[in-house]
Amino acid sequence: MSITARFEAANATVIARAQAGGPGRLADALHYAVTPGGAHIRPTILYSVAAACREDRPALTDAAAVALELIHCASLVHDDLPCFDDADTRRGKATVHRAFSEPLAVLTGDSLIVLAFDVLADAAGDQPRRALDLVRILSRRTGMPDGICAGQGWESEAKVNLSAYHRAKTGALFIAATQMGAVAAGQEPDQWEELGARIGEAFQVADDLRDALYDAETLGKPAGQDAAHDRPNAVSELGVQGAIRRLKDILGGAIASIPACPGEAMLADMVRRYAEKMTPVAPAYSQAAVRG
Repeated sequence: MSITARFEAANATVIARAQAGGPGRLADALHYAVTPGGAHIRPTILYSVAAACREDRPALTDAAAVALELIHCASLVHDDLPCFDDADTRRGKATVHRAFSEPLAVLTGDSLIVLAFDVLADAAGDQPRRALDLVRILSRRTGMPDGICAGQGWESEAKVNLSAYHRAKTGALFIAATQMGAVAAGQEPDQWEELGARIGEAFQVADDLRDALYDAETLGKPAGQDAAHDRPNAVSELGVQGAIRRLKDILGGAIASIPACPGEAMLADMVRRYAEKMTPVAPAYSQAAVRG
C-alpha cells in the first residue's frame, strides 16, 4: 500500500468515528475540513522517517500521521476565520466558516485538535511510552511557546524575528513530523529536530514566494495575503531572488542534517524531490519581478 493510500484509509476511519452520533452539521463540517486534503506533506514526511528508522508498529505510525494532519487542518480552519485572514477559499473551495458559519468553524477547529490527541491515546496499545512521547511532541508543537499558536501570536507583535516566526508558525509541525516519525518507530526524537526545522523553514519561504508571485486561482486560496495583512515574510525582507537563494540554501542544509539511519539515502532523495516541487516558478506576469 502506498503512503497516500495508507494515510487516507487511516484518516477516513478516524473521521467516520468522530462523526458518528454527533450534531449533524458539525459532523459534516469536520469531514469538509479534512477532505479533500492537500498534499499531505507532513504525514508523508512522518511516514518516510518512520520507514527510514525501520518502523515496527505501523498502527502507531498511522495514528501519529493522522493526528499530525488533524492539527494542521485545524490550524487552517482557524487561520481562515474573520479574526485572522478572513479568507473566502481554501484548497479551491469555500472556507469552513463561509460554508458552515463562523461558530461551526471555531468548533470544527477545536474538535479536530481534541480528536488528534484522542487518536494518539487510542493507539497506545503495547507502547504507552511511545504514545505519551507522541502526545508531548505534538502538544509542544501546537501550543506555546514553540508551536503554531505561538507562530500566529508573533503576528500581533510590533517587532518580529523572521526566523523565530517561521520556526513557530510553519516549522513547528514539520519538526513534529520528523520527531513523531522517529518516535513511532522507537527512536529518540532529539536528533530529528534540525531536519524538521529546515524543511519547515524552506516550506515557509516557498509559501511566501507563492503568495507574492501567484494569483488566487493558481493557489486555490487568496493571494497577496502577506502584503494585505502586513505580515513578516521572506520576499519583503530578501526580495524574490534573495528568497529563492535562501530556499535553496535551507534545503541543502536539510539534506546535510539527516541523521544516520537505515533509510538515510531514501530521505535525502525525498528532500531533493520536495526541493524541486517547492521552488516556485513565477507566472509570466511576475517574471520581471523575478529578474529584479
